Amino acid sequence: MNPHASLPTQLLDPDAALVQAQPWNHTPVTLDSPALDVMTDLTRVKAAHTAPGTGLRQAEQLMIHQGVRMLFVTPQMPSIEGLVTTTDLSSDKVLRVVQQRGLHFDELTVADVMTPQGQLDAIDIAAMRSATVANVVATFKRLGRNHLLVLERGEGTAPQRVRGVISRSQVERQLGQLIEMTEVANSFADVERLLA
Repeated sequence: MNPHASLPTQLLDPDAALVQAQPWNHTPVTLDSPALDVMTDLTRVKAAHTAPGTGLRQAEQLMIHQGVRMLFVTPQMPSIEGLVTTTDLSSDKVLRVVQQRGLHFDELTVADVMTPQGQLDAIDIAAMRSATVANVVATFKRLGRNHLLVLERGEGTAPQRVRGVISRSQVERQLGQLIEMTEVANSFADVERLLA
């Protein structure tokens, strides 16, 4: 074909229809299914992210627009400063920051309520390759989190990379059942709040 020629066209048949998009990786799984079946692989799906200075309302709109409940906080791609979830945006932490700093809600940024990078737990991709969905569910319950990160170790001196994300709500959809969670305290502030 001539590289400058136009492509042939045709009229639609009377019974032509739109192709329906299939949700990625929404196949039913069981507790015995491979853990990788419930991981969003960031080599295939672009990571949802925002800057540390993003306002909370804007971050919420980004999550709604992208259909996610978590954003990586990235000062500059691909570095990670932390992550922010829908839970962070509506938690007691927001009220505490407003009161402690004497700010208005609209003055808060993602950096004010995010979980910093140094406090993020991650599962090694090597462990995921031999794990089951039951192992993932047990990890959600142990950590009391809604998202798990999957880590890939760099070769030689290359840095670690976040290879994937596992969302509790996604696992619940794929399993067709809720994961019963007990709230877990991850800091002294959490212990104080749970005891109040």
